Amino acid sequence: MPVPIPRQRAIPAAESGQAQAAPQDGLSKEAAPHKEATVDNNAATQLTLLVIEDDPRGSTVAPELLDPTGRPMRVRTARNLTEAERLLTDDVHCILLDLALPVPGRAADDDELAVLRHVLEIAPRHAVLALTASGDSERGAEAVRVGAQDYLFRDELDGRLLSRAIRYAVERKRSDTAERRLAEGRLRAQENRRLERGLLPTPLLEGSSLRFAARYRPGRSRALLGGDFYDVVRTPDGTVHAMIGDVCGHGPDEAALGVELRIAWRALTLAGLCGDELLGTLQEVLEHERSDDEIFATLCTVDIAPDGRRAGLCLAGHPSPLVARPGRPARLLPYDNNGPALGLLPGARWPRMQVELGAEWSLMLYTDGLIEGHIGQGRERLGQDGMVSMIRRQLAEGLRGEELLRAAVNEVRSLNGGELADDVAVLLLDREG
Repeated sequence: MPVPIPRQRAIPAAESGQAQAAPQDGLSKEAAPHKEATVDNNAATQLTLLVIEDDPRGSTVAPELLDPTGRPMRVRTARNLTEAERLLTDDVHCILLDLALPVPGRAADDDELAVLRHVLEIAPRHAVLALTASGDSERGAEAVRVGAQDYLFRDELDGRLLSRAIRYAVERKRSDTAERRLAEGRLRAQENRRLERGLLPTPLLEGSSLRFAARYRPGRSRALLGGDFYDVVRTPDGTVHAMIGDVCGHGPDEAALGVELRIAWRALTLAGLCGDELLGTLQEVLEHERSDDEIFATLCTVDIAPDGRRAGLCLAGHPSPLVARPGRPARLLPYDNNGPALGLLPGARWPRMQVELGAEWSLMLYTDGLIEGHIGQGRERLGQDGMVSMIRRQLAEGLRGEELLRAAVNEVRSLNGGELADDVAVLLLDREG
């Protein structure tokens, strides 16, 4: 169906797909494809329009069309959808589609927009203008609802109106694409946050008199979970088991492995394993689940007796916990029998040390992200000694529980001069006499 429009000019056969196109301003019909059919107002790119309408005479006509730079737009014409697919390259910016065209291989049905749906399917990144009969605004509005950027009446077009409509459609498509990508990005971020929150542990301490607090800060930007992991559970005999660990690295793969190790630790602990037997099984899990043979994990486990006065301690290449008691300066628990990190030595052993805690105490487990931050502009790091001195001062200031952990992590970050490069996990168990 021809498009009767005033001030028409003939479109060369080269642009209508009837012959090989000659290069135009250094660009041919086979110009290098763009990832998106968008307009670059800062470049010399001409707008290209693909007209899809039935012209039995094979000589489509269109008005003089100007792009934003004031140059004539390039126009290609296709008499059917089969020909349109051949001409639909990525340098096409907009499609002018006659809604009256039939869909190849499809019998006539009640879907008046079948041709539009087909074009939107084969050209999801291109702007589309729907061309309909004059006065058929209902069909035009439905075309926009389905996915066209705008609709035009066939008998009311002129060059100025069509040029403006094309530029508007291209810009609207670009805006819609950017908005969709932004929404998809936000949705993915929300899903990731929900997932990561769900993977952080909920301590199982029902029936215990111990108080629990934890602080977690991943090294990845805007992430909620890193390679550090921790957990606390109470078994039916009244023993409270606490664990903290660190998978080397702090990306999403390390975070996933840390979650697997934490879940495995909880299951094994509730099944009655502890000490060397538990750590040996965790090492097997790590060896099966890690993506590289060089990946390892450090671990600290503490089993606090039902009376709360003593504990068993196992260290697998991990910093020793800090204990604070009333009237005594905070100090590190012994770490002379520190075993190797998980995943380093096949058949390794991890001695279990007995430590006396007393009637009233605070026990802090942490990952090395807390002690490896720099102090000021130099290369000096906080280290365990600096961390112990900091905690002693904060305890003397009356800080306890969540408040103590928050102050500790914030001060370490401040000493480092900004965000820490490594993940940080700290948990605190308190027993009152």
